[in-house]
Amino acid sequence: MRAVLIAAAVSLMVSLFGTPLYIRWLVKRGYGQFIRDDGPTSHHTKRGTPTMGGTVIILAALLAYVAAHLITTNPPTMSAVLVLFLMTGLGVVGFLDDFIKISKQRSLGLRTVPKLIGQSVVALLFAVLVLQFPNHKFRTPASTQISFIRDTRFDLAFAGAALGVVLFCIWAYVMIAATSNGVNLTDGLDGLATGASTLVFAAYVLIGTWQSNQSCQQLTGNETGSAALKCYEVRDPRDLAVVGACVMGACIGFLWWNASPAKIFMGDTGSLALGGALAGLAITSRTELLLLVVGGLFVLITLSVIIQVGSFKLTGRRVFRMAPLQHHFELLGWHEVTIVIRFWIIAGLFVALGLGIFYAEWVVGS
Repeated sequence: MRAVLIAAAVSLMVSLFGTPLYIRWLVKRGYGQFIRDDGPTSHHTKRGTPTMGGTVIILAALLAYVAAHLITTNPPTMSAVLVLFLMTGLGVVGFLDDFIKISKQRSLGLRTVPKLIGQSVVALLFAVLVLQFPNHKFRTPASTQISFIRDTRFDLAFAGAALGVVLFCIWAYVMIAATSNGVNLTDGLDGLATGASTLVFAAYVLIGTWQSNQSCQQLTGNETGSAALKCYEVRDPRDLAVVGACVMGACIGFLWWNASPAKIFMGDTGSLALGGALAGLAITSRTELLLLVVGGLFVLITLSVIIQVGSFKLTGRRVFRMAPLQHHFELLGWHEVTIVIRFWIIAGLFVALGLGIFYAEWVVGS
């Protein structure tokens, strides 16, 4: 537990005090956000606000993880390292996208194909590696079984190990792409994506800590019955809680400067990185489908875009005044801060529901 607290504190301090320094550095170089003309007119006043703030979140999380392990002298684990790799890799892709936008002052950053290739390489490399590195009890960071609160009986390796790896890579890629794009779509109002992400990462701190306390790897061989049935087959749950704490603390520190009126935006650098970290935590903690509940706000906002596009292509009509969903309420006349706070409440309710389902499953038993 000490490592979790150290990680959260260090990432919070680095992000809180490092962000204004980064803002000054960006302002000197004129690295400001380009605002789309087809967006809400109220956003035009945000033109020129420094962006690429996700860089601070990533660096704060990485430094906090290193600091936590140096102070506690606990060795790093492959599960945590791979999640941090996924977060950083997607953050680099987002950084390139942001840099092209601000350097060329246009709404389009990386072209679709290069951006897709970058995301795919990072996601698929993570998917392959996360099935490697068995520990002394032969547990790998992930498994080919589809998981909800723990691994289910549906195994992607039903037709052979090789096919199972291929199907898992496809499944992991879909998860990573959906989650990173979901956070990206949510990042449209000051503090919205940062605050919602903070709540979801806090949930994964609790999930990792609980799984560590109830880990199957802690059983001595004398425990039978309910203890054996309720334990979790997660390889490195405590270190995954540390990763969750690292990113949570970094988000809280960044939110101080990202809250309305934002002094800096996270950009694709932050949204892709945060989405990747969430997907990585879900895969390695064996809570893949639970992420749909815990991250319910991201799901709602993504669905609003799918519904809008699908309705327009099929009927020529729009369901919402504008998608993603938060902009629909802007055009209805809601104040930006009102939307953000109410969406945070919705995010919190989804997190509470997800944690409730997680705990209820343990109480009932497998």
